[in-house]
Amino acid sequence: MKSLRRQLPPMTALMAFEAAARLLSFTRAAEELGVTQAAVSRQIHALEEEFGLPLFNRLHRKVTLTAQGQALAAATSNAFGMIADAASDLRQGSNDDLTISATVAFSHFWLLPRISEFSRRHPDTTLRIVSQDAMPALDQGDVDVAIRFGEGNWPNVQAEKLFDDLVFPVCSPEFALSLDPDLPPEDLIRKPLISHEADDPMWIGWTEWLSHFGVTTTGRLKGMRCSFYTEAIYATLNGQGITLGWNRLVGDLIDQNRLVRLGDASLVPKGGYYVLVPSRRRQSQALQQFMTWLFESHSET
Repeated sequence: MKSLRRQLPPMTALMAFEAAARLLSFTRAAEELGVTQAAVSRQIHALEEEFGLPLFNRLHRKVTLTAQGQALAAATSNAFGMIADAASDLRQGSNDDLTISATVAFSHFWLLPRISEFSRRHPDTTLRIVSQDAMPALDQGDVDVAIRFGEGNWPNVQAEKLFDDLVFPVCSPEFALSLDPDLPPEDLIRKPLISHEADDPMWIGWTEWLSHFGVTTTGRLKGMRCSFYTEAIYATLNGQGITLGWNRLVGDLIDQNRLVRLGDASLVPKGGYYVLVPSRRRQSQALQQFMTWLFESHSET
C-alpha cells in the first residue's frame, strides 16, 4: 500500500482549494489564508493539472465548483473538520473552555445580561463570547456554539429552535409623553422613525413593518438612520424617536421602563432564534451545560 504522502496532493494546495471552495472566491480565500490571490490560483491550478480535470468553473465575476470540485470539496471539508475537532479537543484538555458566537444585538441585549448566572453555576468554565453578525464557520473549530436568527436551514450544523420573536414600535418614556399611547401604524409615518442598515434579508425594517399594516412609504423616512441595531436602540433610549423593538432584545428595557411600547400593532417575523452546534463534533460537558442553561433561561423569560 502506498504511503499517504504519495497518495495525497500537497497539503498547501488542498488548504487553498478548501478555502476557495467554501468561500467560492479566490480573493476571499487568499484573505483568509494570508496570501495573494495569485498564490491561491497557482495552488488550485496545480491541483487541476495533477488530477487532469477542472475543479472550478471560471465565470465572469465569480467561480463555481464543477462536479469533481464538489466531490473534492466535501472530502476536504470533512477531513479538515475532523482534524480541527481533534485539535480543539486536545487544546482544551478538560473542555472547560467554551466559545459562544452571537450577533451583536443578541449578545448585547439578551446574552450578556444573563450569562453571569451560567458562570455562577459553572465557575470552572471559561467563557469566550464572540459578538459578530457574520455567521462563523462552525466546522473550523473556532466556535463551539452559535445563536442566530433564521429558519433553521444552515448547512453542516445541528439547529435547535430557542424561541420566536415579536416586532413592534418602541420609544423612550419621555418621548412617549407627546404621543397618543394608542398611536396607529398609519400615524407613525409622520414621526421620527429610527432605522438601521441591515444585510440580513430576514430582518424587518420600517418599510416592511408598515407595509404589513397597509401603510405605503414613499421616499426616505423621517428620522435618524444608524449603522447597527444597537445604535438605533441607544438613539431611541436617548429620545431621538421611535424604532422597531424586537421583543426578545428589548424586553428587559421595557420591563425596566427605559423603553415603552407604542400601540397594539405587532408583527411576528418569519423564522426564529436557533442554537447551532457543529454536526460532527463531540459535545463537551461545558457545551452540554450551556445548552441546558440556555433553554432553562428561555423558559423563565
